[in-house]
Amino acid sequence: MAAIGDVDEANSAIGLAMLHVRAERHRAFLSAIQNEMFDLGADLATPGDDFAPSEMTLRIVQPQIDRLEREIDEMNAELAPLTSFILPGGGAAAAHLHLARTIVRRAERMAVSASREIRLNPLALSYLNRLSDHLFVFARLVAKAEGGDLLWKPGATRQG
Repeated sequence: MAAIGDVDEANSAIGLAMLHVRAERHRAFLSAIQNEMFDLGADLATPGDDFAPSEMTLRIVQPQIDRLEREIDEMNAELAPLTSFILPGGGAAAAHLHLARTIVRRAERMAVSASREIRLNPLALSYLNRLSDHLFVFARLVAKAEGGDLLWKPGATRQG
């Protein structure tokens, strides 16, 4: 139940991010993800041994993960390689996407923990993992349009 709640919270954070994302193509990414988050919640709420989707059971399926991967590759193609850790921020859209990413990471941790006790769809766990990466790359992409990544400056505030 904790993972399902985290998925719901992440979906709400994605909704907030959508308020700040201007490009229609990118809004379409988030709209698809928001719908899939409900599929994901239903999947996590239905543990078992058979993870085939059916008319009565929603399951995350490989094509959904494959789409996330394609979108990650498309977005990465527009970005310079990372040379430093980045700070969550870089504009309103980027900050909201980073927040959503961290909530998805929590949902993933909770789902992995739950999977030690009950059988969950392995593709649901993979989806969460790929989604957090997707949101990270997405945040970098929109930050690029809002002034760029905020780079971590190790030890920048030390007195010395």
